[in-house]
Amino acid sequence: QVQLVESGGGSVQAGGSLSLSCAASGVTSSSYCVGWFRQTPGKEREGVAGISTGGGTTFYADSVKGRFTISQDNAKNTLYLQMNSLKPEDTAMYYCAADKKSALSRIRRCLVSADFGYWGQGTQVTVSS
Repeated sequence: QVQLVESGGGSVQAGGSLSLSCAASGVTSSSYCVGWFRQTPGKEREGVAGISTGGGTTFYADSVKGRFTISQDNAKNTLYLQMNSLKPEDTAMYYCAADKKSALSRIRRCLVSADFGYWGQGTQVTVSS
């Protein structure tokens, strides 16, 4: 069974940086999508960054390209999200997610929440102007 636990959220001023971590258990093969999503009240959950395990291909939403970096440490079973040049519009609850790859998730670059069945509890990121 897959279990995901996020940590590392907090408050920062615009232009600052934060790093999120997701301790993952149960992701035992190279056939998974793992990723980071975010959500603000009243809005749909948005894909931020994803990794196709095995090959390690990474995907990013246009809104974070060049500012956020997703990475994984297979030895530690941990997923990371390094967030630089943060903006107030990055304020959200951030979630780690995982699921086995499917034809759809491959096409949708591990960035669509409907393709994921395992979620962490979320960690809040607040960016002030």
